[in-house]
Amino acid sequence: MEQTQNYQIDSGRPLALVTGASRGIGAAIAEALAEGGYDLIITCDGSMPDLLALQVRLENKYRILCRAVHCDVSNPEEVQDLYEEIGRLDVLVNNAGISYVGLLSEMRTEEWNRVLGVNLTGPFYMSRLAIPLMLQNHAGRILNISSVWGNVGASMEVAYSASKGGLNAFTRALAKELAPSGIAVNAIACGVIDTRMNACFTQEELDDLKEEIPADRIGTPEEVAALAVKLLESPAYMTGQIITIDGGWT
Repeated sequence: MEQTQNYQIDSGRPLALVTGASRGIGAAIAEALAEGGYDLIITCDGSMPDLLALQVRLENKYRILCRAVHCDVSNPEEVQDLYEEIGRLDVLVNNAGISYVGLLSEMRTEEWNRVLGVNLTGPFYMSRLAIPLMLQNHAGRILNISSVWGNVGASMEVAYSASKGGLNAFTRALAKELAPSGIAVNAIACGVIDTRMNACFTQEELDDLKEEIPADRIGTPEEVAALAVKLLESPAYMTGQIITIDGGWT
């Protein structure tokens, strides 16, 4: 794991850790939290130049502290190394995710394991080490970025749907486990959002999708980020919920 510098932060401001923050929904959530006065630790696996550029921009624009760290959330050793430098934590956003579009019968074992590793096992690794830090203050928030396909499933995206369905169950169960400790756990089930994950679709396919959405448009990362901030600022009694944002689609 690479890092730009020692990333222990002790400014007195709340501290949030956002995975998969180099672009898209993760970057939008990081910016929304920075605007709200959070210091940040942001991670990614494959787009460090984008992540470092975001770090600089957020620090300069919002005058907060931000640390950019390379971390593959599906690798327990890298996650362990990440947390060894973190002394406290108020918010964890498990956003890192990947997709696979294709027939299940043609999917290789390593592709299945990679999707489940990033989308479901990653949040387990991240949450397992975040919880003790939150227990120190008997407070905290864990937010998982899920998908409507975790609720209803999608043809040609079986692994992705399974990982997000598992993440939804993970959210509900962990919320019950942590509620007595004042730690809220929720998830956002996203519909079609304008991110690079949709690059596998043609413009015609995206137009067809848009026609199915009552709002008559694709959502933006900034809209997901606005919802994320509202959930993170909700009372701790708001826990165990899977909140859908999809323009009325599902």
